[in-house]
Amino acid sequence: MKTSSAEKVESPSQLIAARIKELGDWRGKTLSRLRALIKQADPEVVAEWKWRKPSNPGVPVWSHQGPICTGETYASVVKLTFFKGASVGVKSVPAQLVGAVGIAPTAAANLRA
Repeated sequence: MKTSSAEKVESPSQLIAARIKELGDWRGKTLSRLRALIKQADPEVVAEWKWRKPSNPGVPVWSHQGPICTGETYASVVKLTFFKGASVGVKSVPAQLVGAVGIAPTAAANLRA
């Protein structure tokens, strides 16, 4: 996922795909599935890649008229964090996403293998 100044800048979608491939385990599969569910729930969602720095490769963020959620990966969990947290109403969380991964409209969902 690293680029030099001479290389083409990767799009957020390319960076997310690279992260999924880099993980190469259940976390990559889970992040890929969440990505697909988010896009299915809101076809107009925009993928972004934020908070990139030397100590952190960055985090996928999905937005539509404001940020919706992040998809962070750790050693033992894939974390889906909603920006609105517990204040998100049930109608605001796409049913496909809630039903598919078994989450309620809370601040975050930690998904494990």
